[in-house]
Amino acid sequence: MASEIIFTESAPLPIGPYSQAVRAGGFLFTAGQIPLKNGALVDGDVGDQARQAILNLQAILEAGGASLATVVKTTIFLLDMEDFGAVNAVYAEYFGNNSPARSTVQVSRLPKDARVEIEAIAIAE
Repeated sequence: MASEIIFTESAPLPIGPYSQAVRAGGFLFTAGQIPLKNGALVDGDVGDQARQAILNLQAILEAGGASLATVVKTTIFLLDMEDFGAVNAVYAEYFGNNSPARSTVQVSRLPKDARVEIEAIAIAE
């Protein structure tokens, strides 16, 4: 099975040796997206950070022939589980009727000291 590396300038450049996404077997697997815009973390609260992470994710999905509507699984990494409600509210704005399977875990630290990171698996056309 062949795989294809996906890259778009509409999302932040990877900050390490990894791809923004890989398309394989009819699926698109994204790297985790933190709330970077123009190379820096966005200002604001965890809701603002979640929104930017989803916008970054959306750009990568679209570059790979997928969309938020074709996402089948997400994983959310939170610095603090107390942020679960605020992130859920933003997440619902984008995935409300498309409720993909999801895992949410608290971690001790995220790249660039972000408060949230989101990755996805989507059906790619």
